[in-house]
Amino acid sequence: MTTVTTYHVKAPATVLQHISDDTAVRNTLIRFGVRFSRWPVRPLPTEFDAAKVLLAYQSEIQNLKASKGYTTVDVIRVTPTHPEREALRNKFIEEHTHSDDEVRFFAEGSGAFYLHLGDTVVQILCFAGDLIAVPAGTKHWFDMGPEPLFTAIRLFVSPEGWVGQFTDDPLSGQVPRLGTPAVAA
Repeated sequence: MTTVTTYHVKAPATVLQHISDDTAVRNTLIRFGVRFSRWPVRPLPTEFDAAKVLLAYQSEIQNLKASKGYTTVDVIRVTPTHPEREALRNKFIEEHTHSDDEVRFFAEGSGAFYLHLGDTVVQILCFAGDLIAVPAGTKHWFDMGPEPLFTAIRLFVSPEGWVGQFTDDPLSGQVPRLGTPAVAA
């Protein structure tokens, strides 16, 4: 179940609000300008095959590309045995922005987006079936956790794909990461 947890930048380890109700999650994300929807979860091949993942969601991808102008699509899969999982986690977990929306559909597994919005950090924990679009220019980071397991379809307007502009703000290291307990307010 998708959840939204908020923190204040002056007390980044303390949970201000935790939302798990589906309607409240959607309304909260709309308020923050984040597009969120769900697609059906379809069976994936046992052995990772990006082409088969894209084929499974071809209709939804084509509709999204036509309505939002996305030109580039790829698939990323990270598992606990992925040889670059630590390097990928360390890269994505640093606060950054994009000149393009960050659009992800979770075909399998889970991961958390953290949005730095003024004096608030919003964690959006996504699961299989979730489609999220973080608006261009939004300070954010992504945590796949210490034992990652996810397959995500990524869509971009830019043909270059994922290009991050890192902010060097240490905040992403102060907010509880996946697998780390937070303190209730």
